[in-house]
Amino acid sequence: MSNVEIHLFAAARAAVGMTVVPAAAGRLSTILDRLAVEFPNFATVRPQCSYLVDGVSAQGETDVPSGSRVDVLPPFAGG
Repeated sequence: MSNVEIHLFAAARAAVGMTVVPAAAGRLSTILDRLAVEFPNFATVRPQCSYLVDGVSAQGETDVPSGSRVDVLPPFAGG
């Protein structure tokens, strides 16, 4: 069931080819693993990204509950 929204920005969006991807709730690392399998180009960007779950910085072991938003933020150039 797709009950989490993954919002992708910059290089992550380019790697996946979409702005928002639905996913099942679970551990952040599992969600990202599935994303990398479905979109292999994401695997190259993933190590450089930071992640927010409902606006709060998150690591791989963070639980992502149903209804959450995950933001995938690669490094941005400029300032």
